[in-house]
Amino acid sequence: MKRIAVIGSSGGNLYNLGGKDPDKLIGEIAAQCHGAGIEIGAVQFIAASESMDTAKETTEAVLYVWHPDEKRLIKQAEGSLKEVNEAAFGMDGEMAGLVGSGKIDGLIVMSADPEGANGRTIQAAAAQAIPVVGTGGTSMALIASKGANVIATSGTTGTTNRTRAVSFMTSLCKHWGIKFVPVLGSPGGSKLPSGKPWRRINLKGIMQSSLPGFIAMAIVLALSQIPALKGLSTVFDIMLKALPVVLAVIAAKQISDLDEVSIVAGVIAGTLSMNGGIIGGILGGIGAGLLVQFLFVKCVQWRFPMTTVNIVAGGFAGLISGLIMYYLVAPFALQAGEWIKHLINLAISFNPIVAGVIGGLLIWPAILGGVYHAAILPIVLLEMEKTGNSFLGAIDMVGLVMVSAGITLANLIAPRDKGEAAVAAPGFLINMGFGTFVEAAYPFMFSNKWVFGGAIAAAGVGGGLVGVFQVRGTAYVPSFMGPLLSNNVIGFTISMAAALLLALIITLVANKASRSRKTSDPNLSAQQSA
Repeated sequence: MKRIAVIGSSGGNLYNLGGKDPDKLIGEIAAQCHGAGIEIGAVQFIAASESMDTAKETTEAVLYVWHPDEKRLIKQAEGSLKEVNEAAFGMDGEMAGLVGSGKIDGLIVMSADPEGANGRTIQAAAAQAIPVVGTGGTSMALIASKGANVIATSGTTGTTNRTRAVSFMTSLCKHWGIKFVPVLGSPGGSKLPSGKPWRRINLKGIMQSSLPGFIAMAIVLALSQIPALKGLSTVFDIMLKALPVVLAVIAAKQISDLDEVSIVAGVIAGTLSMNGGIIGGILGGIGAGLLVQFLFVKCVQWRFPMTTVNIVAGGFAGLISGLIMYYLVAPFALQAGEWIKHLINLAISFNPIVAGVIGGLLIWPAILGGVYHAAILPIVLLEMEKTGNSFLGAIDMVGLVMVSAGITLANLIAPRDKGEAAVAAPGFLINMGFGTFVEAAYPFMFSNKWVFGGAIAAAGVGGGLVGVFQVRGTAYVPSFMGPLLSNNVIGFTISMAAALLLALIITLVANKASRSRKTSDPNLSAQQSA
């Protein structure tokens, strides 16, 4: 197994680009090393409390080294920068000994001091001709002038901890002939499947992650209905146009996950995909994410400077994907979204009551069968894209949230067993206070078929009332806010209250029947207690 050493400091410009957080900076390198099957043999890293461009001898600093057993940084010395530099200079001899004895196969350098605290290590690396990669224009030039085998060098402008780590490891692995697949996600996360980045595409995840943007838009829409806040209608229009950008950023980061580089690519692609609506934003972001991954790896392999790698990967990936969307795909993506919304509106206009009842009856089977997040939530967001609220969103609040709240409230008032009240309390409060956590009703539904059937019946009745009043609303907000964010405050309030009360009554009756059976059948009571 190859072993590397990391030397350097938090630097000047590097300080503002990740150097001030040594744990994350070295953590990213450790993650990429783990993915490549390479071991970190030693670290000597000086972290100052401010940029080295302005630091003085009295500036507070810490010397970090690598703990080989715990696989993490530990503090070796701390004090003034002068004192820490002296400690680092003493450690430099040990590091040089490791390199000189052949125990280190490669060197990663970041804003090092080849004339002082890292001088002997650099000399040993040059003597052994081991590959050296790093950042810091001035220091890397000095290192090269001392005869070191520098195979990749760059400045730090425009780089991130992750892109630097991937670049370092790509260059070293190419030099050694080792196959390397970048590790994306948090350090220690999973590797991106080689040659198959599309496996990271998760439409459900993109939609769920973007939900806060849609809720914010719905709140602005509701506030704009207040006469004194009519001016917010302009803000709503701006947020409506921004939704494709939000989705594109999430999609791009999900696929490539190269920190700010992915975000920049997603913003550019999303901006050019606005005319395609939220479907256009998703497609533009997916394209940007795929291109970021491809261009980044290629540019590193071609030994472009790291700053240029980030510019090409972030800027060109977003631009190429965005232009394809703008000129070729956006009109079709917009039309696809319009067709879906048209089908929903067609069903509602044909018979809103029947549509509401069917939606209510199917909403629990959908969430239990895993269909809700894959199909219903995306349709809700497509509806909200146009109006800020949704017919299916109203059924979500009425049929799921309020029904779950009714079931849990019944188990607070009159539970089958005393212990169930403690289980029901958090679920009821979260459903009412935040408009989510419908799963709180699962234990009661799964343990009693009458409660399960009552949940579906209550959702059907609530959905029918949504159809009667032709309500459009949203879940994922506090229950008292739900009606305020809808197109029919009174109708939504009645629908929500009816679903909650019906679920409450059915569950109370089912619990009473269950308690009666226990009283009349001591053996059943003993079995359930056991």
